[in-house]
Amino acid sequence: MGLLTELARGLVRGADRMSPFTSKRGPRSYNKGRGAKKLGVLTSNKKFILIKEMVPQFIVPDLEGFKLKPYVSYRAPEGSEPPMTAKQLFTEVVAPHIKKDVKEGTFDPNNLEKYGFEPTQEGKLFQLFPKNYVR
Repeated sequence: MGLLTELARGLVRGADRMSPFTSKRGPRSYNKGRGAKKLGVLTSNKKFILIKEMVPQFIVPDLEGFKLKPYVSYRAPEGSEPPMTAKQLFTEVVAPHIKKDVKEGTFDPNNLEKYGFEPTQEGKLFQLFPKNYVR
């Protein structure tokens, strides 16, 4: 339905209005920019005043003696370990905690959130089973 609506809108309003508005399509004084943060204000007589509180300050940790480099070569060999499956992750991370609680007698099947189980996917950015999941 959305495709037909957009096509009808293009026919009614004109195809030129459907293209993205760039700085080439505007007047000479129009500058779209790239979303950079303003570091000050422009006065009425077109003079820019820099405000030091608006300038971002980057806090960089001291990396002296740090052996790792930020670049990984494409020629680096692949890892020797295969990717983890859900079953391996469960047996290595969650299962020991459950076994310990069963031995101590503190295991509660109604309180599985303690082990990382989430009963609903509400508020998640990437839901495991969204409403439009194809069945």
